[in-house]
Amino acid sequence: MPGFRAADGTELAYHVRGTGAPLVCVPGGPMRASSYLGDLGGLSARRELILLDLRGTGGSAVPADPASYRCDRLVDDVRALRDHLGLDRVDLLAHSAGANIAVLYAIRHPGQVASLSLITPSGRAAGLEPDAAQRREVISRRRAEPRHAAAAAAFERIAAGSAADADWQALAPLFYGRWDDAARAHDAAGEAETNEDAAAAFGADGAFDPAATRAALGGLGLPALILGGAADLQRPPAITAEFAGLFPAARLVIQEGAGHYPWLDDPGRFTEAVTAFLDEAR
Repeated sequence: MPGFRAADGTELAYHVRGTGAPLVCVPGGPMRASSYLGDLGGLSARRELILLDLRGTGGSAVPADPASYRCDRLVDDVRALRDHLGLDRVDLLAHSAGANIAVLYAIRHPGQVASLSLITPSGRAAGLEPDAAQRREVISRRRAEPRHAAAAAAFERIAAGSAADADWQALAPLFYGRWDDAARAHDAAGEAETNEDAAAAFGADGAFDPAATRAALGGLGLPALILGGAADLQRPPAITAEFAGLFPAARLVIQEGAGHYPWLDDPGRFTEAVTAFLDEAR
């Protein structure tokens, strides 16, 4: 497994899959090992995927300073990876919470980024979080599914702050566009792949300055793809569209039938959308 040293000396790992022009990939979670990204639905047939294991996850070492798990500080690890790879400018793809890292990196180092592909992105860095009404709308649209009633009831208990572990388990099928064997296995792997202590530190005080981020995004002229899932409970289409509106000229794609992991729900549609964007951005 290839690796490199971060600015603070922490040994970090990454994985290389596929061939073609390099695409640096930042995982979400927050703080989930990059293994859950797989080959991004076959995107590795079009691009060389450079999958970063964030510090304390996957093959990367636990840092000496736990405060370095904070989102804005993780930007330096992406910079160190770019330097290690010897790339002048990077095409950067990020999923979910990783989008916060990618956005802050692009704001801090705009000349080092060729394009941004943000997949079912979290807008936390810009102060954008979905509300219960937006999530209820997604749940309502999925009422024909066999697990809808149990999931909807579980969501209401979660929203009321009275959730049990079983409620999160009941809600899990709605994180995916289809609850098949691949989705079940993907979901089951999540706990082992995630560093919960690091996740708790990811959004610590000082990690985000939403007003400054919004202002900076308004002047960011980079090509940006914002790809959401029409059935995404975690990042409903309405909040994804609002996030895309913060960029001067983002391409918004809402993938029909997709949940929070669109490369699993319809790999062909996902890879087609990302590849088309990257080809045009070159």
